[in-house]
Amino acid sequence: MPIWFALVLTAGLILGLFLGNRSGSFFGARSAGGKLPDIFRYVQKNYVDTISYSKLEEKAINGFLEKLDPHSVYISAEEFHAANDPLLGSFEGIGVQFRVENDTVTVINPVSGGPSEKLGVRAGDRIVKVDGKNIAGIKIPTNDVMRKLKGPKGSKVAVSIFRRGTKGLVDYTITRDVIPTYSLDVAYIAAPGIGYIRLNNFSATTHDEVHQALEKLVARGMKKLILDLRGNGGGYLKAAIDVSDEFLPEGKLIVYTKGIHHDREVADATADGLFENGALIVLVDEGTASAAEIVAGAIQDQDRGVIVGRRSFGKGLVQEQLDFKDGSALRLTVARYYTPTGRCIQKPYKDGVEIYNEEFYHRFMNGELEHPDSIKFPDSLKYRTPKGKIVYGGGGIMPDIFVPIEKDSGLFYYNQCINKGIVYQFAFDYTDQNRQQLARFKNVTQFENGFIINDAIFNGFIKYAETKGVKRPGKDLSKSDRYIRTMLKAYIGRNLLDNDGFFPILNSIDPGYLKAVETLKKEQK
Repeated sequence: MPIWFALVLTAGLILGLFLGNRSGSFFGARSAGGKLPDIFRYVQKNYVDTISYSKLEEKAINGFLEKLDPHSVYISAEEFHAANDPLLGSFEGIGVQFRVENDTVTVINPVSGGPSEKLGVRAGDRIVKVDGKNIAGIKIPTNDVMRKLKGPKGSKVAVSIFRRGTKGLVDYTITRDVIPTYSLDVAYIAAPGIGYIRLNNFSATTHDEVHQALEKLVARGMKKLILDLRGNGGGYLKAAIDVSDEFLPEGKLIVYTKGIHHDREVADATADGLFENGALIVLVDEGTASAAEIVAGAIQDQDRGVIVGRRSFGKGLVQEQLDFKDGSALRLTVARYYTPTGRCIQKPYKDGVEIYNEEFYHRFMNGELEHPDSIKFPDSLKYRTPKGKIVYGGGGIMPDIFVPIEKDSGLFYYNQCINKGIVYQFAFDYTDQNRQQLARFKNVTQFENGFIINDAIFNGFIKYAETKGVKRPGKDLSKSDRYIRTMLKAYIGRNLLDNDGFFPILNSIDPGYLKAVETLKKEQK
């Protein structure tokens, strides 16, 4: 399978998908001549108790793969769509963003242009029945709601909705359709001449989304760009190559891959990039992985831009997918990828999957997230960019400008409220109870300029937090108060205007974003 179809997936996307379905002839034809087929047949015929062959097979597959590397995984047929849909850029369903609130499925927003919006489903609607069966007040898991609402294009599902101010239930029969999912969270002008793009993964549609965003931002006068890849767990290798190509001049090496059974394959930039010359900053953190690290590595190694944030995850392995007839699949690591200077940024995994996945905890405990001096790279992993900058392999992308996590005693109250979900819940309830008044804000500019968290709203939040067990201490809380007000406004903005109403407000208190803007403003025009 060529490099263009390979998957570069981070742990966050595929961990936990080990619950399986029988994978056909995995241990049959593919292990011909070995011991495993004989053992399976012998156990089936002679074991003292009744056993489930499919469950036994799944355990064997998972046990086998766990001994290889953390990213070679078996995906059951039941979990296949959950794992693959984010990469495809679409799924088939009714088109609503929802959340289970107070044991009721609440519509956050209908997807624009989707079948639910076209029929009149609104933000704040409660879905209480699906196909005549009650789903409210029964502690239904979110995954079960998704299974009920998703389905093949053209199929129908009946939903009964409770709507504030309307007597009885409102019934809809919704014809499912293809619903787009987006890699690009938001793109906007952050400051005069400075654009901002945030990506959440690298799917089949990512490059088109980025290309269109760049066209719009350039048309609006963008000369410099912040590309935010924080928390981006990766995805398709081809998407990472195509996005990198937007920023690198023709002929520049983006990435190459090689493995024992896979020859070296190289990807170079073409002449098609829309933003090959303007000042560029890439934001990364410990959640930046895989395909996102390919982009950051290419930008850093080619001296094209500045990397800002904290050390990235460190996944340098490439997977290919083998599909089985029953709908399950195997993702097997077949190669490593290397940045233009020749470094592989895969972090060690010889101590097992559990230790590998706990590395973030160890970064926190050893002080790395607060002080870059806590990060030690051996000289054997040292590389130099064309302009002589030193970069390291063997454990993620180290930023050029380090931004520590905020660890401020003045944020104790804020952190308590955020960590317990109190800010989100209050904002959700406020939006739900004041939709008529908030409906006057038709766009982000109107909302940003016209809505404030006044003292009445903020004092209401303080009382609400107390009912949830978080009491506001008496010491100076000016920073906590500012952050809470900002986050309340951001969440209300998201409830009304989706991500366009969220990230511009959130970023106003984001240290990484603020450092990026500050750095670009200092750049010569």
